[in-house]
Amino acid sequence: QVQLVESGGGLVQAGGSLRLSCAASGLPFSSYIMGWFRQAPGKERAFVAAVTRNGSSAVYADSVSGRFTISRDNAKNTVYLQMNSLSPEDTAVYYCAAGTIVTRTSRRYLYWGQGTPVTVSS
Repeated sequence: QVQLVESGGGLVQAGGSLRLSCAASGLPFSSYIMGWFRQAPGKERAFVAAVTRNGSSAVYADSVSGRFTISRDNAKNTVYLQMNSLSPEDTAVYYCAAGTIVTRTSRRYLYWGQGTPVTVSS
């Protein structure tokens, strides 16, 4: 049974930082592309970032490029999202996902976590 469990969300002031983690089990972690998505209240789920199997390359949404960094530790079956210079517009539930190709399209990802909420106060 595949499980993706996010953690690290919470309340932070604008300009602050958070690091999200996603621990995976039940799948050959290093064989999967890992991505982060977010869904703000009243909005559709949106792509944030994705990282290749060995962590050597990543892609980002324009809205987070330069502020967020995705990374992974295959020895720990964990993917991270370091979020800096947070703004209220970053408030959302953040989800990690596992897939087989690097894509910004959510429906192409095979497995999803339950999400962790991030609230950025102004």
